[in-house]
Amino acid sequence: MGDFPDTGCAIVTGGSGGIGAAVAVLLAENGVDVVVTYNSNHGAAAETVAAVEAKGRRAQAVQVDLRDDAAVKAAVDAATGDFGGLHTLVSAHGPFIHMQHISKMSPQLFRETMETDTFGVFHLVHAALPHLRESRGALVAIATPAIQRYAVKDLLSVAPKAAVEAIVRGVAAEEGRFGIRANSVGVGVIQDGMFQALVDDGAFDDRYLEAATANTALRRLGTADEIAEAVVFLASNRARWITGQQLNVDGGYAM
Repeated sequence: MGDFPDTGCAIVTGGSGGIGAAVAVLLAENGVDVVVTYNSNHGAAAETVAAVEAKGRRAQAVQVDLRDDAAVKAAVDAATGDFGGLHTLVSAHGPFIHMQHISKMSPQLFRETMETDTFGVFHLVHAALPHLRESRGALVAIATPAIQRYAVKDLLSVAPKAAVEAIVRGVAAEEGRFGIRANSVGVGVIQDGMFQALVDDGAFDDRYLEAATANTALRRLGTADEIAEAVVFLASNRARWITGQQLNVDGGYAM
């Protein structure tokens, strides 16, 4: 038994982002063909496709608004048809996280963030489950260790990901009888992905980064490649007896 099936593909949402791109490339290194989705950054998604193809695997980038359940279903069905099946679904997308106190947060911003993140995951799962049943495949979703250890001004990360974690556990409990496994990876503060945007926005200033580093047991920030290692492990047959779990890759933040 190989780490991944010989036929079919993996779908990685957020393929234009740092984590999604790292996951896609590492999947390719493990012999997997990859379909990446993106919302608006076609250039970055195309770079991910090129990086996957450079590893000798087939790749495709698909633009889709994950809030649109019909569009998500069409994209999942098309990818499955093009690649002869779907064995892995990785939810690595996420909107820009505005770091704000709850008292200063607009209801509209909260609603939009929940719709993009949580509803997007549900739409993906709902569309992919029939295909994952056929392959006895795996779902891995990006979550946050702040579900266990709340960080001030981080509600727009915590609230959607708490719902995502509930979806993951639900899939694990309900779909295990079909051979589907579902797990999540709690991502600590990493110096990739939206890191620079948060620095530019002022949310990640020197004081915040010093505190974030001090609050980890390993006293450093992580990388997208380190997150990808955990995601690909959980998606692979090496983790075939693991389901319904969240693996925090956070340097020891949420112990």
